[in-house]
Amino acid sequence: LVSGAEKAVAEYPNASLKVIEGGFNQAEWGEKIASLAATGEYNVIITSNPAMPFVILDITKVFPDQKFICFDAFYKGNSQMYTVLYNQVEQAYFLGYLGGLITGSSMAGANSDLKVGMVVAQQYPALDKMIVPGYKLGLQAVDPAITMDFRVIGNWYDANKAADLANSMIDSGVDVIATIAGGANQGVINACKERGKYVLYFDSNELAMAPGVIVGCGLLYQEKLVSEVLKEAIQGKVPYGEARIVTAEQGYVDFVDDDPLYIKSVAADVREAMDIVVRKIRSGELRLAAPEL
Repeated sequence: LVSGAEKAVAEYPNASLKVIEGGFNQAEWGEKIASLAATGEYNVIITSNPAMPFVILDITKVFPDQKFICFDAFYKGNSQMYTVLYNQVEQAYFLGYLGGLITGSSMAGANSDLKVGMVVAQQYPALDKMIVPGYKLGLQAVDPAITMDFRVIGNWYDANKAADLANSMIDSGVDVIATIAGGANQGVINACKERGKYVLYFDSNELAMAPGVIVGCGLLYQEKLVSEVLKEAIQGKVPYGEARIVTAEQGYVDFVDDDPLYIKSVAADVREAMDIVVRKIRSGELRLAAPEL
């Protein structure tokens, strides 16, 4: 978010940027945003979180001239707010399809149980309505017999609990685990490394963090999106009141298939099958609708 905003602002001599850390305590977000709006100094306040539009709604009533842009969120109908949501059904489908291929493969860490897992920090609308359904769709597209083991940590930092959950899943026959757990991801990665199993990673390319363990990454090009939208805002071209969903076909969601670590870690037959699906989603031949949150 910050790097994309900095990139956009750098192109306009009359534009400036102030960065405020929102923190992890959602109860404080409204107060922090209201204090920014109260200054009257900012043409637009940008932020990124699926819950943020609902935090901002009451603030728009108090500060009717303040404009807001929320990334990774969906809300339409408020003339002071513009939201942009990634199609994470596509992102999760990429990883679900890869997980399905791996669990049914002859790769060293795979077994015959056809069980794939997902460990998350907590549940939230984008996870429940896009990521989990997309992941399941990908698994089922490979083989309807594949089952999914889903576990919730309860926070974004407890790596020990994440490792315990991952080990429990591995004990039950899971050989591939997708993790969406912030700082707690490391617990899943460590458990899979020790047990010879595989990890699927969301949002950024982290193959180098644990080569041969992290075998697939689904990308969101947030810097690109934020930079483009903020340039539109500076130029006065943002359609406030509307909501937009961006896709793989448009270049904002993707899968890492060109990294040497992916090529080295994943069997050739799995990569060949994966290539077909990746091409179809990138080209728009295979479309996966994202629900409004």
